[in-house]
Amino acid sequence: MAYDTPSAATALAALGHEARLSVFRLLVRAGPEGLRVGDIAEHEGLAPSTLAHHLRALVLAGLVAQTRAGREVRCCAEFDRMTALLGFLSAECCTGVALTETDAA
Repeated sequence: MAYDTPSAATALAALGHEARLSVFRLLVRAGPEGLRVGDIAEHEGLAPSTLAHHLRALVLAGLVAQTRAGREVRCCAEFDRMTALLGFLSAECCTGVALTETDAA
């Protein structure tokens, strides 16, 4: 999945909250198997309703996937999306910027 500016802005906005960034980094550390929602709440010290709110934002941004097995919900980081977002941010690194006459003044 390649990012464009609007979708990258959505993903970055989701990561722009301290709790969501912490949850996402926890899921990155957990690896592809992810964690159960209850385990995330325990690690992060978040109330279930608060965690649900933050997970929803990460899922809607495409950074976290959720799977259900019976009553258990498991969350995992979307590593391909994370890599694509990092690629979007660094794609034009050091390529230069042409200044117009009004920029130079």
